[in-house]
Amino acid sequence: MQPFTTFTGQAIPFGAENIDTDVIIPARFLKTISRTGLGRHAFTVIRANPDNVFDSHAGAPILIAGDNFGCGSSREHAPWALADMGIKVVIAPSFADIFSGNAFKNAMVLVVLPQDAIDRLMDLAMEGQPITIDLENQIVTTPYQDRFAFPMDPFRKHCLMNGLDEIGLTIAMDADIALHEARLVAQRPWIAGAATAGAAG
Repeated sequence: MQPFTTFTGQAIPFGAENIDTDVIIPARFLKTISRTGLGRHAFTVIRANPDNVFDSHAGAPILIAGDNFGCGSSREHAPWALADMGIKVVIAPSFADIFSGNAFKNAMVLVVLPQDAIDRLMDLAMEGQPITIDLENQIVTTPYQDRFAFPMDPFRKHCLMNGLDEIGLTIAMDADIALHEARLVAQRPWIAGAATAGAAG
């Protein structure tokens, strides 16, 4: 995972509410375990309209969505598809819990803001104005001096800012794990003997 501290980019002014994971990436495109290439199938139904915001704002790394984004089935392909589109941040009034967990595990930053802030950011995104997400200070800012504070779980914030996934968290505890194993061998040498015998067999 790449550490995330402060990020500035243009945004896709989507704003629709109750967008489920089947809208994000339809089930017929889930016959793969690869994360690559899913972006071209993201929001297929919506992108069938030639005037859709995803194609008119192609390449924008921030998505502004509506309430309850990511509801529906628990497919991890949803954040995979968003990431393959180049989306790094999604801003919405709320997110479905399972989608939120999947997005976090894939290093996607989810920002929760009230609807009035969403409306303001939608207007600026339509104008092509950039938006800045400052994760350290938990603030979204704009070129017009807007400042919107957002909540963030401390553990998730720590992981995102330090680029730590589950493997990275385990590796970071390497010294503590080694100390525990050494103490365990000293306190219960028969366990070490059994492990050695099992390895030898």
